[in-house]
Amino acid sequence: MTTDLHGPLSAYAARLHATVGDRHHVASPLGAWLLLAICATEPADTEPAESNPTAEDAAGEGLSADGPAAEDLAHALGTDLASAAEVARVLLDAPHPLVRSATALWRRAGRGDGGSAAWRAALPRTTDVGELPDQAGLDAWAREHTDGLIDTFPLKVSPNVVFALASALATRVSWATPFDVADASALGAGSPWSRGLRRALRSPSHGHRCAIVSTERLGDVIVHAAPAQTTDGAGLVVLSVAADPQVPPSEVLAVAYDLSVGAADGAQPAGARSLFDLPLGDAPLWTVREERVRTRARDGREERHNAVLPCWSARSEHDLTAPALGFKAASTMLAKALAQPIESFDARQVAMARFGRYGFEAAAVTGMFGLTSLPPEGVVRTAELRFGHPYAVVAVATDTRADGVTGPWHGVPVFSAWVTEPEELPEADATDR
Repeated sequence: MTTDLHGPLSAYAARLHATVGDRHHVASPLGAWLLLAICATEPADTEPAESNPTAEDAAGEGLSADGPAAEDLAHALGTDLASAAEVARVLLDAPHPLVRSATALWRRAGRGDGGSAAWRAALPRTTDVGELPDQAGLDAWAREHTDGLIDTFPLKVSPNVVFALASALATRVSWATPFDVADASALGAGSPWSRGLRRALRSPSHGHRCAIVSTERLGDVIVHAAPAQTTDGAGLVVLSVAADPQVPPSEVLAVAYDLSVGAADGAQPAGARSLFDLPLGDAPLWTVREERVRTRARDGREERHNAVLPCWSARSEHDLTAPALGFKAASTMLAKALAQPIESFDARQVAMARFGRYGFEAAAVTGMFGLTSLPPEGVVRTAELRFGHPYAVVAVATDTRADGVTGPWHGVPVFSAWVTEPEELPEADATDR
C-alpha cells in the first residue's frame, strides 16, 4: 500500500500546498485525494452516457471512461482510475484504529436514481449513500465524523446543489512519551519565536527520534519524529522537518513527504549524518557539543540528539477548485455516474491541527538503563536541533497488526502542515502530569 499510494499522494500534496502558499496552514491531501478516488469508481460494465449531457460534455469534454475528464482525473490522482479506486476502497473499508475516516455521497431528492446499482456496489462499503441533508445535517455529519474537531461543513448548501460528496479524517492521540518543557530561548538566538514565547517543547531523552539528514534536494535538514501511543499495533508518527529559512515552503514540504517513507517503521532516515562528521559549535539549525562520559558504544563514540520545537495549532480552509487539484474532472465523472447534468462545481476543505506537549490532534472535512558495571570511558556528542523558524510537518500512520502483518494504512501520510505561527505552551501543560 505504501508503494502504491506514497508517490501519487506526495505529488498531490505538493500541488495542494502550492495553492495555499507560505502562510501558516494545515491540510489533508489524503482527504482530498480519497474524494477524487471515489469519483474514479466504475462498475465492471460501464453504462452508456446519459442522454442529457453536462455543460462540459456540450463543450466537447466527453464523459467516457477514456475521455478528457477521465484523463484529467487520472493525472490529478497520479495513477490510473482503477488503481486509485481500489486504494480508496481498501483504506476506507479497513479503517485505522487511530484515524477516523468517513465518506458520503448525497443527491437531491427527486433528481435521478443515484446511479446504477453496479456503480453503487463498486463504491467503498463504508461510503454513506443517500439524500442530500440540509445545512444543519451536513454540519452535524462533520462534527460526528471528526469527534467534534470540525464544527461546520466547508460548503453551504443551496437549491442549486444536486449532489454532494464528502470525506472526513480525524485523529486525537497522546504521545507514547510526552515532551519535556524548555525555555523558549533554546529555539536559538536568531529565532524570532524565541523572543515572543516563554516556553517551548524539548524531546525527551528516549522515545522520540531526531536526526540531521543530508538530502539531495536541500542539503542538510533537521528531523524530529514523535510517535503516538499505539492501539493494536496501529499508531501515528508526526514528523517535523526544518531547512534553511530561505528555502521555499513547497521544497521543505516535499522533502518532509520524502522523509516520511520509512517513518512508520521507525527507520533512521536515509542520509542521516554522524555527529562526528560535523564541526563542534553552533550552526544555523543546530548546536553540537562534546563531553567525556561513560559509554558502551563499541568505538567509544556515542551520539545523542534532542530537538526543541514550539507548540502550534492551525485551522485552515482551502479552495480546491484549481484545475490541478482534479475536482473539475471529478465532478464531471461523478455527474456521469449519477446521470446528473451539472453546470458548475465547488470544492473546499476545512482542516485543523494542534501539536502540544502531551499529544496531537487533527481533522479535515475533505515512545531505563540498568548497568551492572562502569563501562570504559569515551566521548559523547549531543546535537540540539532548533525548530526556530517555519518548518514542515507530516503525520504518518503506522499499521502493524498483532500477527506481524502490515495493514493498508502503514506508511500513509494523513495530514501535513507548514508551521509559521508558534504558540505559547499552555500553563496547564507547564507542569508534569
